Amino acid sequence: MGLFDFDFLNDVRRMNKRQLYYQFLNFGMIVSSALMIWKGLMVMTGSESPIVVVLSGSMEPAFFRGDLLFLTNYQEEPIRVGEIVVFKIEGREIPIVHRVIKLHEKETGEVKFLTKGDNNQVDDRGLYAPGQLWLQRKDVVGRARGFVPYVGMVTILMNDYPKFKYLILACLGIFVLIHRE
Repeated sequence: MGLFDFDFLNDVRRMNKRQLYYQFLNFGMIVSSALMIWKGLMVMTGSESPIVVVLSGSMEPAFFRGDLLFLTNYQEEPIRVGEIVVFKIEGREIPIVHRVIKLHEKETGEVKFLTKGDNNQVDDRGLYAPGQLWLQRKDVVGRARGFVPYVGMVTILMNDYPKFKYLILACLGIFVLIHRE
């Protein structure tokens, strides 16, 4: 059996319509289950993105590129200096994982804070939107509560090499369709 043998096509051809419908239904159940688990995690953690991958080395030695972070974002918990937060900047799609280094609390109770990557020489004001000097609570996606080292490297590889991503997804789809149990 070589790398490009297409014996699985014979398996698909041998399936009757009922078996083929069952396999598509099975695939749909897997996808919908994954979505339900993700939405459940969002509700439990209070974060729009409860799991993120560290994409750069700016937080070394605390977190390395490819580490998988687990986040919570409970609004009633105050942000503290030293905490690692994940935040989004206006005009940027990808969230940033950095540590809170300064806190500025106004008399009105409004809290603003400044962040910096552990491995960076300067604070993040250069990363913020033009004219923005501090982050606010609304910018926070979540706070790091735990991590699994290097598990997110698969995600980085799939983003860096889109053909690899499509190959993995195609293999998973084919496996689900031809697997008869």
